[in-house]
Amino acid sequence: MDLDFLKKYIYPVATLSGAIIGVGFFALPFIAMKAGAWLMLFYFLILTSLVIVIHLIFSEISLKTPDFKRLPGFVKYHLGKWPGRISLVSNMIGYFALLLVYLVVGSSFLTNIFFPVLGGNQFHYAIIYSCLAGLLIYFGIKIISKVELAVLCFLIICLLAVFISGFSQIKIENIFAWGTGSGIWNLFLPYGAVMFALWGVGIIPEVEEMLGSHSAPRGNKKILKKAIIAGTLIPAFVYIIFTFGILSISGQETTETAFEGLKNFLGAGIISLGFLLGVVTTFVGFIISGLTLRKILNYDLGVKKLHAFVITCFVPLILFLLGLNSFVALVSFIGGILLGIDGIFILLMYKKIGGKNIIVYPLSLVFLLGVIYEIIYFVK
Repeated sequence: MDLDFLKKYIYPVATLSGAIIGVGFFALPFIAMKAGAWLMLFYFLILTSLVIVIHLIFSEISLKTPDFKRLPGFVKYHLGKWPGRISLVSNMIGYFALLLVYLVVGSSFLTNIFFPVLGGNQFHYAIIYSCLAGLLIYFGIKIISKVELAVLCFLIICLLAVFISGFSQIKIENIFAWGTGSGIWNLFLPYGAVMFALWGVGIIPEVEEMLGSHSAPRGNKKILKKAIIAGTLIPAFVYIIFTFGILSISGQETTETAFEGLKNFLGAGIISLGFLLGVVTTFVGFIISGLTLRKILNYDLGVKKLHAFVITCFVPLILFLLGLNSFVALVSFIGGILLGIDGIFILLMYKKIGGKNIIVYPLSLVFLLGVIYEIIYFVK
């Protein structure tokens, strides 16, 4: 394969897709079971289109922003000091919540692997998980980011193995059964989780840098647009296959983290492999997000390096031990509220650089309503 083709097309698409596909997709089959497959498919179609638009808008903003900053830096540059501070606080809360999500899911998978042999409970394995991840975050292991795509490939291979081994257990009627939840709130249940699973704004500047679009000719900008569209569509396609594949096997026994509900249908060996790769995937994500949060605390807020490390590693563990361990609730909170705030800021920046009101106002309303819904849902 031509090296130039790899650099211009394959690597940027793989980088964006690899960054998007993360821990959030484990919650999607459970959400689909609660809300119904047809409603879930509707959200996939609508929100994939919405996120692609936001990704493209953010790439335009990035091209008109000096240097490659994090989102709060973009907001401060275009909208001013106070919006920048609000964005910084929102992003920090988002990173803590994301680390907590990795801890909840990773420790759950770890428990399923070692409980039959060593005993204990999820709290014990959460402490072990945090300590091991903390060591790598403290020493700033750089190689972990280089294996992220390889881990993702192994995860996809594992998922294929799961579906192949469970082919005889597939029942189409499991997919299209009505959702088990009730009430109008379930109509909006998929919003936050699907948004969380598809969001990839943070990696857009890196994809742009790979293509050299800041100083490159117009052609690279067209390639960037194609890479963003393809890099967002691929995860959406993987999610749809994964969601309906898991549902077709486990049906009403689908659990919050997907794999646990398969134990009654597939062999112990293939499920253990799934749990192991789930641990590795969340572990890599925890370390990468932890290193980023530590740098934000250290460089942006002036927190001493050791203190930043302690805060990064132990706040999520303390929150977990206090009982904040609902996977679906956490991804809905991040996707519906925190990413909704990010989306509104992105649209305001887009308006500032000359964006069209016909795009800014309707999409801002969508994000605002999503934020309001998630707040009411958590309070009620």
